[in-house]
Amino acid sequence: MRLVSLIIGLICALSAGAGNATKVYMLRLDDEIGSSTWHYTREAINEAVTSDASVLLVHLNTYGGSVAHADSIRTALMRCPMPVVAFVDNNAASAGALIALACDSVYMRTGASMGAATVVNGSDGAAMPDKYQSYMRAMMRATAESHGHTVPGDSLSSWRRDPLIAEAMVDPRVIVPGLIDSTRVLTFTPEEAMKWGYAEGKADSVGDVLDAVGVNEYVIEEYHPAWYDRLIGFFTNPAVQAVLIMIIIGGIYMEMHTPGVGFAAAASIIAASLYFLPIYITGIAGSWIIVLFVAGFILIVLELFVVPGFGVTGISGITCICLALLFALIEHYSLSLAHASASTLCMSLGIFFAGLLLAVAAIWYLTSSHGPAWVRRHTDLTTELRSDDGFIGVDMGPSRFVGHDGVAVTDMRPAGKVRINDETLDAVAVMGFIHAGTRVKVTKYENAQIYVIQKD
Repeated sequence: MRLVSLIIGLICALSAGAGNATKVYMLRLDDEIGSSTWHYTREAINEAVTSDASVLLVHLNTYGGSVAHADSIRTALMRCPMPVVAFVDNNAASAGALIALACDSVYMRTGASMGAATVVNGSDGAAMPDKYQSYMRAMMRATAESHGHTVPGDSLSSWRRDPLIAEAMVDPRVIVPGLIDSTRVLTFTPEEAMKWGYAEGKADSVGDVLDAVGVNEYVIEEYHPAWYDRLIGFFTNPAVQAVLIMIIIGGIYMEMHTPGVGFAAAASIIAASLYFLPIYITGIAGSWIIVLFVAGFILIVLELFVVPGFGVTGISGITCICLALLFALIEHYSLSLAHASASTLCMSLGIFFAGLLLAVAAIWYLTSSHGPAWVRRHTDLTTELRSDDGFIGVDMGPSRFVGHDGVAVTDMRPAGKVRINDETLDAVAVMGFIHAGTRVKVTKYENAQIYVIQKD
């Protein structure tokens, strides 16, 4: 029996000695790995700790999913304060293999498989470029190395989980002598996983798994997601988060360019609530992130209604809001800013900038000539200055006489009348006095007045 099995057996023996059955908390990961399964894992670990469970049993039957969410699940399982046992009930493929590898011990059902962790494109299943594979190889290798050596202090051999084998699950170029050549991605059967140290044994039921780790008397508590857990999983989906960021930023921008408080502000506030509440009520995002967002919003309001112009207050407000949105993403995927990994940082930045680009595109469309009229009606200057309402326009008709010659009808001292093309008009002499009968030339039309000079 492996070291972990011995530790679990010791815990169970102590529990039995105290006259209590061992409490086992079970988490089922039977769906595609994503935001919902990440939320379920977090809640299950919290409930297992709260209920003083001795063992966390992860029931795996998945073909994989989001690598970023699998990384978050992997990190949470590796930091779990109690022994974690994986039961591969048929499938632990791709991201599922990473999760299984993060557990302290692995048991596989007869006929199950584990491996094939190559990063692929979600649209057509094609392998992603080597940059992505390189990071996945490092993640798998680091997870294998976290289990240490079977011989204490041995840094060259006797890995409990050989890191090279973990890499072979990702990259077909990796060769493991006696196991796989350089033409295939590695996928384990139960017998192969046991032979190469990636599984502790075979089991056809949860009871068999617990028997194998020495848990004879036990009580199983299982995590069952409620409807609000599924709702939280939906609103913490990366695509939904990007759309919410788009509405928050776009709504603030539109509100800054429209009079009063209207639909844009309401949409932004609702989107911010749907963005922060699922993260806050699960205890992931700290209160300081909400305070940072509210402070940014207040600074923007001050910029709009109190501080003239656009300066330090507005820029500070926008910065606070952007940082709050980004920090909330990082804490959601890594549990805390201090434990953020490169993959969670990249994913958080990707979601944030995707939302930002969507906001820019939406603003451009809505305010352009192609956008809906009801939006332009609130952002364009559409006031009509009608004479019936007291507005007086300037007749620009006399401007057509600029450059024409005429004759002074009256003395111009300096104002008087001139005749141009058989029309008598009011005019002003540009220089000196002009006597009646003198030929003149129109030089300009300005302030509803014709200006003339004496023609030589």
